Amino acid sequence: MILGVHISGVDKLYEAFEVARRLKCNTMQIFARSPQRWRQDFLSMPDVEEFAREQGKADIHPLFVHISYLINLASPDPKLYEASIDAYVEDILEAAVLKADYIVTHMGSHKETSEKAGIDRLIAALNRIIKKTMATKVGILLENTSGSGSWLGYKFSHQKAILAGIEYKERIGLCLDTAHAYLAGYDISNEEGLDGLIEEIDRLVGIKLLKLIHLNDAKGTLGSRRDRHEHIGKGSIGLEGMRRIVNHPCLRSLPFILETPKDSEDADRINLEVVRNLRG
Repeated sequence: MILGVHISGVDKLYEAFEVARRLKCNTMQIFARSPQRWRQDFLSMPDVEEFAREQGKADIHPLFVHISYLINLASPDPKLYEASIDAYVEDILEAAVLKADYIVTHMGSHKETSEKAGIDRLIAALNRIIKKTMATKVGILLENTSGSGSWLGYKFSHQKAILAGIEYKERIGLCLDTAHAYLAGYDISNEEGLDGLIEEIDRLVGIKLLKLIHLNDAKGTLGSRRDRHEHIGKGSIGLEGMRRIVNHPCLRSLPFILETPKDSEDADRINLEVVRNLRG
């Protein structure tokens, strides 16, 4: 099983590999910089070199970098829109230096304009970003959302429209967040609902584009559209729902990254143990 967690809170980025080893992970997701601030500077060359040394000793594949929360490629604000594109290009180039396989990104908020307008802005931004980073192989994964506020990506017709507008599609894939899907209205707590979601993804965009599962239980009611994650088996999807997800024939060979609450020192270890026991 390809299983890991989102690792944050380390002083130096390369220390994430030690955390992954301690948790017996064979994949992981990181922030390359603060997710709540615009970039202050780039990683130093000594830190990049140490990251490469630790990476060489670790069996971590694939490596995922989550994009900053401040970036909004669907924003109607011209200043934020241009700043987001510039920051995204910088993040992809830095991810390439770190030999990351994928950037994971939320699809942005249209800020009460319209979903179509937001999708059009996102398509234009991604086309510019891809052209500016053609020399890299870093993939871009579009993550589904719970649909709170005016966020795009809570239904897969959005991803279908975006993919249709991308000029160079080779580096574009999908990340499925299980909590977001449930909170957006997909009842994946039962077999019929999970199969229905997978069928919809395959019909609209193609299941082969799915490269990563963010495996999170959901805190809240079905379709509540509030983005809240819960410990594995402790939320609305439940233990049996999680079991079906990790063992589903269309999903089981994919990487699973946990973004469950870190409300104790043992939280990641416990959640990983639960998932490993569910795998069967």
